[in-house]
Amino acid sequence: MSPSKNKKSPNDIKSIYPQEALFGRPRGVLLDEKKWMFLKDRYHMTPRELQVAILVCRGFNNDEIAKALNIRHGTVKTHLRNIYRRIRVKSKITLLLRLVEDINKFYAAAEPTPPAIPITEKRPPPVLTPKVPEKKQ
Repeated sequence: MSPSKNKKSPNDIKSIYPQEALFGRPRGVLLDEKKWMFLKDRYHMTPRELQVAILVCRGFNNDEIAKALNIRHGTVKTHLRNIYRRIRVKSKITLLLRLVEDINKFYAAAEPTPPAIPITEKRPPPVLTPKVPEKKQ
């Protein structure tokens, strides 16, 4: 092979390794264990489907999920298909958005709303009309 074939072109997306990617995986925790258990119960997910959903939300692709869970790539696809069907979504990003939306709705409804701050309206100054003297007869 010539050295030019080993060089990675910046336009060749397949040549970018995950550790060199422009956008990495999120470093923070999106949902805690309590929220994941709520979602598991809400959508009747199996423990393995829950594991797959967690890894999807952490930014793993199907191959990485298969390696992390020590299962085959086809099994990951089957779990994803079942999750999509239960949650009524068609992609990983809509899965993530739906889960976050459900958590926000549930916890927003469960938390008491803060007391409303009364807003006093500024009343416009009264319009002064000149008094017309009455005519005497």
